[in-house]
Amino acid sequence: MAGLGVVEVNDANFDEEVLRSEQPVLVDFWAAWCGPCKAIGPAVDGVAQAYAGKLKVTKVNVDANGATPMRYGIRGIPALLFFKDGKVADQIVGYVPQDVIEEKVKRLLA
Repeated sequence: MAGLGVVEVNDANFDEEVLRSEQPVLVDFWAAWCGPCKAIGPAVDGVAQAYAGKLKVTKVNVDANGATPMRYGIRGIPALLFFKDGKVADQIVGYVPQDVIEEKVKRLLA
């Protein structure tokens, strides 16, 4: 499900890939059965390509990884969490167009 420039992350490597990342990180919490998750996928991939080298983009399958979504109180998907210096800096829940995601990314990188 991960597109070009998008890293699949799981419960085991979440801290390493996200919390200890040198770059800000966008985490897309999704599931294969979720229609809005599929709809937002191309926007997430687009952000990954547009901000390659500045932003790390990752995906967490909530069905395969229960601990991480629980840790961050994920109740609805798709949920996009923006991490900076190991902490949640912003979030989006539900489907939004790519430009809305990019606005949050620009603020994160500012």
